[in-house]
Amino acid sequence: MGDDGSDRRTGSDTKPPVTRAFVLHPDIKSNRDRRAAGPALAEGVALAAALPDLVVAGAEVVPLPKVQPGWLFGSGKIAELKERIAEAEAELVLVDGPVTPVQQRNLEKEWGVKLLDRTGLILEIFSDRARTREGVLQVEMAALAYQRTRLVRAWTHLERQRGGLGFVGGPGETQIEADRRAIDEQLVRLRRQLDKVVKTRDLHRKARAKVPFPIVALVGYTNAGKSTLFNRLTGAEVFAKDMLFATLDPTMRRVVLPAGDEVILSDTVGFISDLPTELVAAFRATLEEVLDADLVVHVRDISHPQSAEQAEDVETILEQIGLPEDTPRIEVWNKIDLLEAGDREASVTQAERSEDLFALSAVTGEGLETLLAGISARLRPAMVTEVLTLPYSDGKRRAWLFKEGVVDAEDQEEAGSRMTVTWTEVQKARFDRL
Repeated sequence: MGDDGSDRRTGSDTKPPVTRAFVLHPDIKSNRDRRAAGPALAEGVALAAALPDLVVAGAEVVPLPKVQPGWLFGSGKIAELKERIAEAEAELVLVDGPVTPVQQRNLEKEWGVKLLDRTGLILEIFSDRARTREGVLQVEMAALAYQRTRLVRAWTHLERQRGGLGFVGGPGETQIEADRRAIDEQLVRLRRQLDKVVKTRDLHRKARAKVPFPIVALVGYTNAGKSTLFNRLTGAEVFAKDMLFATLDPTMRRVVLPAGDEVILSDTVGFISDLPTELVAAFRATLEEVLDADLVVHVRDISHPQSAEQAEDVETILEQIGLPEDTPRIEVWNKIDLLEAGDREASVTQAERSEDLFALSAVTGEGLETLLAGISARLRPAMVTEVLTLPYSDGKRRAWLFKEGVVDAEDQEEAGSRMTVTWTEVQKARFDRL
């Protein structure tokens, strides 16, 4: 890791982790919306483990009555943590929550280590995982926006080297403002590049729209098993590992369903609780793949103790990106192989009683055929047959019916064309709006 918390990769996959990290989850009692401390700390540790050159040397929940403005923690707790961080020989502290620039600077000075908050750590992971040009640009923009708020901290090491305290003898406001302008200019350049990439992707999307295959998007909390399920269904070798944010760029593959229908399956970035707004915005273009879906498959890790809370987080982000309420959805309870026998049987039974719920294991393959049959059923909506009479002057709507291929028969009568059509409710609604 570099002085600013960013990693300096050597390109070697065999080099062992070189940075020892200590993970802290502040459990703030005054925060009524706080997550359960145990699972939250476990997620923080998993986030740290998602970076290849980190090893977790220690982790603990830190109960807090309230946040101390300049320090986050109280003085007694800071001293106590300083001892434990030193005992663990940690070089980096990861705080699973927001940390202000002033708090970060003060804690770094007091503990003598580098510090990253939840946003900074997630940015590191995004940077490590992003593969497509669009993904890389989005990460760079989010990182610059984050760094812009941290300029007060960016100069800390220089001041330390000069023996100064705080900004005494430091570079001063002029240099900080210059850096801020440089970041703003770089953001403008990146936005232009991203606009070009997005336009190219839109062209590809329009090309796909001409292919008569429905799009099925897998969504879910990170580490829910979407990529493993994607690989099972498509035979693709998407990077799938028991690791948070294993997938950051959408991958699309063609799948032939048991009934012979073909669909395009899309694997998307995993969602996570407390994802900062700027990161949701940065990845909105990638998540917009979901907005084009004909069917959204919400994959849940049903073995996780916070599965219900994770599902709520996913629904919140889907709402934030503007997923239409009428987009068909089904829910998949994945990882049933990790459940106790009784819970597993109950999950399977509950799924069997619902049209929109499927219990399976992407690892063992149990339940996959049922899921595929369910996808086929949802993509083949109920058809109704009706008789319409169109006046001869209504050539536009008559042409639309033939273009949609819903006309079974047509007879010419005095009042107009008597047409027998078989269509879906969606097609009928579109016809009524013509």
